Amino acid sequence: MLQALPYPIRQQCPPGACSCGRDELLDALAAAPETDARILRLTREEEKRLIARIEAIASYEELEHMTLRMEQLLGMAVRITPSVRGVRTVRGLAIELAERRGLCRKTRQAIPAAIRRCLDRHPDIVYALLNARDLLGAASSS
Repeated sequence: MLQALPYPIRQQCPPGACSCGRDELLDALAAAPETDARILRLTREEEKRLIARIEAIASYEELEHMTLRMEQLLGMAVRITPSVRGVRTVRGLAIELAERRGLCRKTRQAIPAAIRRCLDRHPDIVYALLNARDLLGAASSS
């Protein structure tokens, strides 16, 4: 089965270290070739490149473009939502990757951490993110 894929895929995690479901996804892919296995393209090397690219983001538009491309190319949905208690720092934002079979536990932690580091360096992105969701405008009208 692995030889049939036209691209390199992520190596298996050590036993017991992850519950990503990589093997189940490969089994599903063998049974139904139309199974969405885009996430397997994210090898460890590609993940390092992705994290470096995320950390280099300098504007809200770049962040939106990157999350859109991650969804299109890998099927990873990134959600950035503000806390119901308000956002005073970047820690007030919840950054999550949607659960997905084949998505490694470490990747689910590394990508939000990279986004958080980017937002720490560029607070203007946080303001633009809040403005895009009309949170700052709603707060000033109350």
